[in-house]
Amino acid sequence: MHRRELLKTLTGIFGMAITMPSWAEGWTSAAISKPTLLSKEQKKLLGDVVDTIIPRTDTPGASDLGVQDFVELMVQDCFEKPVQEQLGTGLARLDKEAKNKFGQGFSALKAAQKLDLVKSLAGKKDSEADFLNSVKNLTIQGYTSSEYFMTNVTKYELIPARYHGCVDIGS
Repeated sequence: MHRRELLKTLTGIFGMAITMPSWAEGWTSAAISKPTLLSKEQKKLLGDVVDTIIPRTDTPGASDLGVQDFVELMVQDCFEKPVQEQLGTGLARLDKEAKNKFGQGFSALKAAQKLDLVKSLAGKKDSEADFLNSVKNLTIQGYTSSEYFMTNVTKYELIPARYHGCVDIGS
């Protein structure tokens, strides 16, 4: 090894050794963003919507796994401002539609009424259907990437598709 290469390598190692502790200190639970896009009432309504999409059966429902927080955080951190506003207005329109159709808010409806309302609105060709489709997609993504789903429903393998090199071909 030449002296210049050695000096470059040692400089890189020492630089990483100096900066790594300060970088690692930045990874605290306080540094992770929290969902702040919706009010408490809207969060409860979103929880009811995700539970309508994936209800509790013999497995936990979507809100049991905190999928409503996942949906809110994804919209807050990964989508542009118009889509973020669409989440709040879409929830308000859904609640208003429930009051018009059933005489009470979405959260107060029975499970069958909630499902009927979500299905009827999702079939339309407007921004309400777009809102429900994006919430549905994020709900499915949040549920299927949850720890519960990955460990109890799917057969999770740290290293999938093992390679068995030399295997006897017997009877």
